[in-house]
Amino acid sequence: MKLLPNFFERGQLQKMFFLFPDPHFKKKKFKRRIISRQLLGTYAYLLAVGGILYTITDVEALGDWMRQHLDDCPLFERITDQAELDADPCVAMIQVSSEEAKKVDRASGSKHMAIYRRIAPPADSDDE
Repeated sequence: MKLLPNFFERGQLQKMFFLFPDPHFKKKKFKRRIISRQLLGTYAYLLAVGGILYTITDVEALGDWMRQHLDDCPLFERITDQAELDADPCVAMIQVSSEEAKKVDRASGSKHMAIYRRIAPPADSDDE
């Protein structure tokens, strides 16, 4: 993932999807998770301001992990407006279209989804 900026320009992407990523259950493997403090900076660099980052998993602990890291990042804000989520066709698609989503449905499992918008960086008070 650290090489992504070699393939995309700053702000080139409008959407990023993290669908049912590997949970890496062991604590020593947490650094390999696809959502981390370090990688969120890369994702923010690649996403245009206003771009959307979609996450969904069937592992509750991983869903909590991703939400916590994204909530803590000042470059992303969670989209909670249900009307906005309902109007976005990608929200419905990520819940049913992938093979992993279908597998979770067959097993009657739960899905943990969170959608975030890339926002402009906070104004730097040192510039004044």
